Amino acid sequence: MDKKTSRSKGFHMPHVFIILLLIMLLVVALSYVIPSGSYERITDETTGISVVDPDTFRYVENENPITFMNYFEAVYNGFVNGATIMGTLFISSGVIYLLEVSGAFGAGIGAILKRTRGREFSVVWIFYTIFVVFGVLGYGEAAYPFYPLAVSIGFALGYDRIVGAGLAIVGSTVGFTSGLMNMFTTGVSQQIVGLPMFSGIGYRAVGLVVFYLIGLAGLYSYCRKIRKDPAKSIVSEEYMGQKTEDEMEHTEEMTGRRVLGLLAFLAVIVIQGYGCITQGWSFAQIAALYVMFGMVLTVIFRFSPSEACQLFCKGATRVFAAAFAVGLAQSVVVLMNQACIMDTIVHAMGELLENKSAILALLIIFVFVTLFNFLVVSGSGKAVIIMPILQPLGKILHINQQVLVLTYQYGDGITNSFWPGSSLVQLSMCGVDYGSWIRFCWKIYLSFIVSAFILIMVAHGIGYGPF
Repeated sequence: MDKKTSRSKGFHMPHVFIILLLIMLLVVALSYVIPSGSYERITDETTGISVVDPDTFRYVENENPITFMNYFEAVYNGFVNGATIMGTLFISSGVIYLLEVSGAFGAGIGAILKRTRGREFSVVWIFYTIFVVFGVLGYGEAAYPFYPLAVSIGFALGYDRIVGAGLAIVGSTVGFTSGLMNMFTTGVSQQIVGLPMFSGIGYRAVGLVVFYLIGLAGLYSYCRKIRKDPAKSIVSEEYMGQKTEDEMEHTEEMTGRRVLGLLAFLAVIVIQGYGCITQGWSFAQIAALYVMFGMVLTVIFRFSPSEACQLFCKGATRVFAAAFAVGLAQSVVVLMNQACIMDTIVHAMGELLENKSAILALLIIFVFVTLFNFLVVSGSGKAVIIMPILQPLGKILHINQQVLVLTYQYGDGITNSFWPGSSLVQLSMCGVDYGSWIRFCWKIYLSFIVSAFILIMVAHGIGYGPF
């Protein structure tokens, strides 16, 4: 945050890095409490995905227990594992900064504001919907560079930074959790259990509508509250100062070059979505797309090559904290793998499900995935461990595989922006501390969780298939 940090006494949420280092320490402690265990991995000949064999679990002697040095080495190894995400984040943020410096974003926001005087929440609704679409397309970390833009839009509309963060993060969460075309949870899980790719999309669309309305209602309630009384803003000190200053004005004129730059930006978003959905693009292809976009912007706005490089570096440095947090989040995974306790935890869950009723089993699965997401953020990573265990259990308990996939995707998706492991990265992009975020979002996310389990029970009751 740009404002000076308050020096008032009382509890203050620790920095994002401190929280992630503490989570790493928790994993170390768990490694000396939970016995090491392992499943054998096999490669599915049809999908090529390496999954666990559910009948091969055994306790093992961890020949490489976490040592004092390993804890600190995990930071470096986490950075290595997170390099693809971090690199894409630096590249895309640096390139987007070129568009910001050109004045194109300012002119575009100004044009929107002129047409929405007195209807500011309609702009929040529009951009919230855009981020929902990003989530539906499975953008995930690829949407992070747009988060600061969302905060700027919130400021321009006369709201606080929580509104900007909320429309971006809640919107992305709604789309990602719905799983309509989410390759990372729905796609991988369906492949593992043998379902047609993205089958059952109709019922997941119903879930999308439910989550969409809950998120929108939460945003509307908060926007209305702080407009009536700015002192009720969660970041009231900053917001009250913001209200006493001149309103953010966008005086940039919409020139032909700026229109061309914004059209190019729109084209990049469309191409990125198309590539991720139909061509299986990952971070390498997305980064390459933004490198090309940067060159196009350099030509459009007549930056000299050296000037463009300097601006790119300045834009990239703005997301250093977020990129560093990505590395630390990966460090948690490094320690989990070294501890060899992930398979043990999943095995214990499988044993807990035996001889349970279908509804109780679904509740246990949903809660387990939700809690496990605190330690293991990767949706696809959890799927290859958990789904092979759930597949045979589903047959024993007469639960359709499609319902199991739905339970998994909801348990994974909702808390991606609630637990600190992943939300801290997103929040650092918006300049919002974790404590403020929880104060804003807890009611919304509680509503998500309750609604998700109701949707799961209904899905089981109607025999949600194909099988």
